[in-house]
Amino acid sequence: MRPTEQEIIEFPILKLNGRTMEIESTFHMYVQPVVHPQLTPFCTELTGIIQAMVDGQPSLQQVLERVDEWMAKEGLLDPNVKSIFVTCGDWDLKVMLPGQCQYLGLPVADYFKQWINLKKAYSFAMGCWPKNGLLDMNKGLSLQHIGRPHSGIDDCKNIANIMKTLAYRGFIFKQTSKPF
Repeated sequence: MRPTEQEIIEFPILKLNGRTMEIESTFHMYVQPVVHPQLTPFCTELTGIIQAMVDGQPSLQQVLERVDEWMAKEGLLDPNVKSIFVTCGDWDLKVMLPGQCQYLGLPVADYFKQWINLKKAYSFAMGCWPKNGLLDMNKGLSLQHIGRPHSGIDDCKNIANIMKTLAYRGFIFKQTSKPF
């Protein structure tokens, strides 16, 4: 499957402490696109990522290797440590990452195969679906939106802030994805 329109160009991860919900560590890299090496004006306008930010950056394969090194360094690969990714929707880990990995002939690490969809968690906690994703969740919780919408690292910060607020209100997060 050839990525027709989109490619992963940013790979941000925040490690949250499950008890305090505070950010303990950050992984953030830009990715050199290979199928569409030139970013479109639409992409730059949407994400704030300009061509110079991805030119000369590591390939997705190299970034995924560094993610694995970071996960190991943070102790997240220890079988006695419980961890799970949290995303705003299922698309990133259900469609985009597996599709691009399949196209490039790369394996998808097992830790990417289960996650919490924050939209589902929010709807369980608040009783309504956030049609506009992070913007609606922030508004519904009276939180200030952090940074730029569709900036991967800023989206991670907003996800962390929303999770912290829901956790402080007593919400218990559970996996929402179905295993592959």
